[in-house]
Amino acid sequence: MNDRIKAAVWGSYIADALALGVHWVYNTRVIDKKFGRVEGYLDPMTSFHKGKRAGEQTHYGDQMQVLMDSAAAVSGFDLEDFSGRWRKMFKSYTGYFDHATKDTLKNLSAGKDITTCGSTSDDLAGASRIAPLFPVYANDPEKLVAAARKQTAFTHNHVDVIAAAEFFARTTAAVLAGANPLEAVDTVVEDHFKGSTIETLVMDGLDSREMETRQTIADFGQVCSVEAALPGVIHLIARYTDDFKEALVENIMAGGDSAARGMPVAMILGAHLGMDAIPGPWLEGLASRELVEQFLP
Repeated sequence: MNDRIKAAVWGSYIADALALGVHWVYNTRVIDKKFGRVEGYLDPMTSFHKGKRAGEQTHYGDQMQVLMDSAAAVSGFDLEDFSGRWRKMFKSYTGYFDHATKDTLKNLSAGKDITTCGSTSDDLAGASRIAPLFPVYANDPEKLVAAARKQTAFTHNHVDVIAAAEFFARTTAAVLAGANPLEAVDTVVEDHFKGSTIETLVMDGLDSREMETRQTIADFGQVCSVEAALPGVIHLIARYTDDFKEALVENIMAGGDSAARGMPVAMILGAHLGMDAIPGPWLEGLASRELVEQFLP
């Protein structure tokens, strides 16, 4: 399998696991005081991820694992298989249930179809967990985009989140095909998102590339919404295009929903830089390592 496809998948897992320790800590001075510069896996500081341990995934990463398991089982994406596995996981899940998950489960229980059961949440997280689709659709960008949109809409049936999933899929595919990440971003926006909300948010992120990261992400908003998080993703990609480690560390240090921001950043930069850019301790300490290795022979 292509080294850069592997790095896109590993990157997403690592970014989510790195975020676990200080996920949803919004006061960055608290992060500074307690941990200094976060460059490794930590037990979660907040009660949102009670019971989790350093190197494990947030609830975003756990849902990405469901997508990976489904993709491996059917050699592609099948909404019925994915939704069944997702629902089964949450029957006995001991991690955090966010509003998107609660509302989707409620809609399913009320009899809504799997194509219409998604919440109205505008959280970027629904679009951030798509990395397992690349190994199975690396040579078919349109199937990749369709799968990314469907898996996102299953839990986040919001037009901008679904569009963000398409944007991430097309951008990563362009990078895997040889484009520089910033070239890929420009081309994808020009060809598919001209005049849209996605274009506005992407341009905001690109315009911030020379600015200091922590303040920039604070200004955009550290929260989960696509409106706040997507410009932060683009800022990190633009400012640290050739430095995978620095992009992920600076993302963590900016606080807030660092998991949802970090996953697409790592996916795109992993696709750009390959496995050599990923620090060995991050690979070795990942709790999901064996599962990812089985998926990426």
